[in-house]
Amino acid sequence: MPAVTGRRGRFFDGARSEDRFAGPATGDERFLLTDVLAAQRATLELKCAGLDAELALRSAEPSTLSLLGLVRHLADVERRWFRRVLAGQEAPALFSSEADPDGDFDGAASGPGAVAAAWGAWRDEVAFARSFTAAAPDLDVEAEDEWRGKVSLRWVLIHMIEEYARHNGHADLLRERIDGAIGV
Repeated sequence: MPAVTGRRGRFFDGARSEDRFAGPATGDERFLLTDVLAAQRATLELKCAGLDAELALRSAEPSTLSLLGLVRHLADVERRWFRRVLAGQEAPALFSSEADPDGDFDGAASGPGAVAAAWGAWRDEVAFARSFTAAAPDLDVEAEDEWRGKVSLRWVLIHMIEEYARHNGHADLLRERIDGAIGV
């Protein structure tokens, strides 16, 4: 068996990588759920750090999966669950629609302002979600969703952790393909 000489790529550098999972592993339910979700959100930012036009690079034909598409998709997902469902706001998706349900990925092309607009939208939606969650009297706040029926804030937080975890796995592969960077 050949000797192992090293990793297949370089790890992400700096404290940002380590700090994502530095919070306590004990505490009340709201703290733990929001802390884990914050770590998943930070992971998305880390996987995209230092890239601009490269964010729009596709995974492999015929897929339209890209890091920029993931940012746009997760902005729409945050918006859907926290603004539309839980807060009951009239807030249509920003990057997809009924006519173009994959617009978040298909329309993810780099260009003047496209990357900044996607990050701006994502950050706005994350800020709203954090504010909504912090202001909620408890995790049992409920709302009606056309897909799932009655949902609670607790369920939405768990679903968002799952959504980010799945897509951060995609981001791992996309980033490694772009420049070889790997990490947790």
